[in-house]
Amino acid sequence: MRSPDLQILQTARRWAETSPIWLCTVLRTYGSSPRPPGAMMVIATDGRYCGSLSGGCIEENFIARIRDGDFSAASQRVRYGEGGYAPDRALPCGGVLDILVEKCQPGSETLAYLSKMIEALNNASALTKKVTLPAACHSLEPAPYTRRTRVTLDLQQIELTLCAPARVIIAGLSSVAVYCANFAVALGFETFVCEHRDEVMNSLAAEVNDGVEWINQFPAAWLEREGCHPGTAILSLTHDPRIDDLTMMEAVNLPAFYIGVMGSQRNSVNRKARLARLAEMSSEQLDRIHAPVGLEIGSKTPAEIALSIMADVVRYKNGAAAGQAFCPASLNADDPRQII
Repeated sequence: MRSPDLQILQTARRWAETSPIWLCTVLRTYGSSPRPPGAMMVIATDGRYCGSLSGGCIEENFIARIRDGDFSAASQRVRYGEGGYAPDRALPCGGVLDILVEKCQPGSETLAYLSKMIEALNNASALTKKVTLPAACHSLEPAPYTRRTRVTLDLQQIELTLCAPARVIIAGLSSVAVYCANFAVALGFETFVCEHRDEVMNSLAAEVNDGVEWINQFPAAWLEREGCHPGTAILSLTHDPRIDDLTMMEAVNLPAFYIGVMGSQRNSVNRKARLARLAEMSSEQLDRIHAPVGLEIGSKTPAEIALSIMADVVRYKNGAAAGQAFCPASLNADDPRQII
């Protein structure tokens, strides 16, 4: 699945070859705003756009203002919602959006700027972007990978991360894996399914929604060769120890933020003992494996089990498992400096 941010930046680069573009990035939200920090949209002079800022609440107004000649600075910060740039344009959800608007002129400088961000997303690396309003971005440098956008606002100074979206690698298809793959796509993860068994592919692949990247290889062998970036969750959900155990043996050597394998409490205890004995896994490595995988919600059906698994993956991705979840409602809208 190609990252939406990557599609937006590639579209921006194509349009910027011949005309000005406006690159818009959500900086922070209050209330129930539908788009998270880091969400992007690019707008061309003729009103074409790619991406979204609010799920449809403000795009039409935003584009009309560009056509009227607004947002002419190289960079500016715009607020929509209560107390914002357009107080008559309330978001249906009652939220508030702060947006960084960058007007980029056509030419080699803009193309190089966009290409550097595209390269970072392609390579699953992160960049720190620094803007001093109302000037153009003055710094775009490599940064440690982060699983979600971080934004620092301090008067006219804006600093934000850009990074590849979180990824889910599913080792082997099963009825639960089908639902996990579909949930992962819907949640915006880059989603990969590794399946080498032709009979399983023929039986279940049609149930998986569009947006999944298929890998017709043995999961452990593919992981050993390709590895993963730190924003990756690795899930093995087949109930076949030849797949699940070998996947875990490779996964614990990778920087994935979440590793999970399906099985009952008894099977999970037996698996960890087996991995300690046969693969000589350390206690630290075994502790990284979520087994049984998922939150305890009393799930019974494949869909419910998949829901519990993906909820736990999202919990770790967002930092909630460590008590560090971002709560938009806790922000003070009048504080000139906020870190998201």
